[in-house]
Amino acid sequence: MKKEIVFDSSTAILLAKIQLLGAITEKLKVIFPETVKEETTKKRDSFDSKLILKLINENRIKIAKAGKSKVNKLIQDFNIELGEAEALELAKQKKCAMAADDGPSIRICKIFNIKFITAIHFLLQFHKNGLLEKAMALEKLKMLESYARYDYDIIKDAKSRIEGE
Repeated sequence: MKKEIVFDSSTAILLAKIQLLGAITEKLKVIFPETVKEETTKKRDSFDSKLILKLINENRIKIAKAGKSKVNKLIQDFNIELGEAEALELAKQKKCAMAADDGPSIRICKIFNIKFITAIHFLLQFHKNGLLEKAMALEKLKMLESYARYDYDIIKDAKSRIEGE
């Protein structure tokens, strides 16, 4: 049985943009909270939105509901958006990892001892497991750098891991 992982919007969009999300759905049981589905598919003309809709329609991404009262408490306690709160609550409820790239969500994952995986983690893992050649991994890292707001040191470390293995 595949391991489950709950996604927040930013990581889903980043992985769709660098064309890794589809491959991830083959390896893991990917779950989107309802709000994450809405947030990631609202720009119907964008490539990432079309890809995500296709994966949902193919049942490769499952949509799940999170408990409203617990989600509202997370929003209130941590001042986060609805999509992040739903993803955190589902990850807690399912006792699984969360795909997250934004700082507040990562800090909350640490508080609740929820394993988190960033888009860069996915990229590095695909390269390490031989699913991405060095040149393609470096190209996708460059794409991530342009789409996301990663710290310079994180990009530098990822690049050296890809080049140095």
